[in-house]
Amino acid sequence: MEKIIFWPPVAFIIIFFTIIALSRVCSCYAFRKKKKPSGANEAYACGEDFKGHMIQPDYSQFFPFAFFFTILHVAALTIATVPVETTEIFAIAVVYIIGAITGLIVLLRK
Repeated sequence: MEKIIFWPPVAFIIIFFTIIALSRVCSCYAFRKKKKPSGANEAYACGEDFKGHMIQPDYSQFFPFAFFFTILHVAALTIATVPVETTEIFAIAVVYIIGAITGLIVLLRK
């Protein structure tokens, strides 16, 4: 018969409270500054202070590149793992590759 201490919920609770106790004990030795600097909660980027500016990155070029990368790598994985000996599987892989090429054409069309 297993000991109750090895049951997953009991073991989780024991480890959880042990970690909390160790965290409390070790927090006494943590280095902390007595006072926070005045600008600790202000926006800062690359040495410039931003007052009232919200930077919103433009992902319009990222998503087509991400889809291009995904389509090509999945197609390469499909080509690399298909055995040539079986014609049925090879035919399915060719159809998949034609679909990937069609997807790339649609993606790169402007």
